[in-house]
Amino acid sequence: MSGQRLRVVIADDQSLVRAGFRMILDAQEDIAVVAEARDGAEAVAAWRRLRPDVILMDIRMPDLDGLEATRRIMDGGGDGCRVVILTTFDLDEYVYAALRAGASGFLLKDVSPEQLIAAVRLVAAGDALLAPSITRRLVERFARPTVASSVSSGALSMLTPREMEVLKLMARGLSNAEIATALFLSEATVKTHVARILPKLELRDRVQAVVFAYEAGLVQPGDGHNNAPVPPLPT
Repeated sequence: MSGQRLRVVIADDQSLVRAGFRMILDAQEDIAVVAEARDGAEAVAAWRRLRPDVILMDIRMPDLDGLEATRRIMDGGGDGCRVVILTTFDLDEYVYAALRAGASGFLLKDVSPEQLIAAVRLVAAGDALLAPSITRRLVERFARPTVASSVSSGALSMLTPREMEVLKLMARGLSNAEIATALFLSEATVKTHVARILPKLELRDRVQAVVFAYEAGLVQPGDGHNNAPVPPLPT
């Protein structure tokens, strides 16, 4: 995407939300809002037509909601598009379901302009959008180990012992720097391990890694609560 503007679709049934987000994002030289959608069906249609880099997706919309729209986009392959859920509740079962369906994070609708801009850039670059500690709290509240443990076990068997350690620490909410300190590694080495873990487990990003680790039973709710807090999005 070097030299090109990030293409964004805003899907929300409130016109004021769409207009406000568009004004903020279109003012950036590297971001262009290419479409707005009033419901999930329009969001899916815009994705098919425009293949944007990022979709800001309201979780609750009439007719087709953001959860089902996210599922349809991800079931269609996604084509490199990252979905960010917009919500008014940070610990919300619908938000968790959307992350499980393939969304790359979520933002509260009262997000500051600086955080909104940073979020679009981060998620488009493939980086972790959320503070891992927030992701962990959300997943701990709603995740349950799945019955498809044999599938999870088969995927986990592809990881080296060191990669398994890194995955567990990712799921407990540690940043790359904190993982490096815990395992006496360089941060660059940790990044390399993360870059290998995700494709081995067929995961899109760190958010899916956290969900996977809990549902595979690799990490239990309550693990790692004494970890240092992870800072929020940069401003």
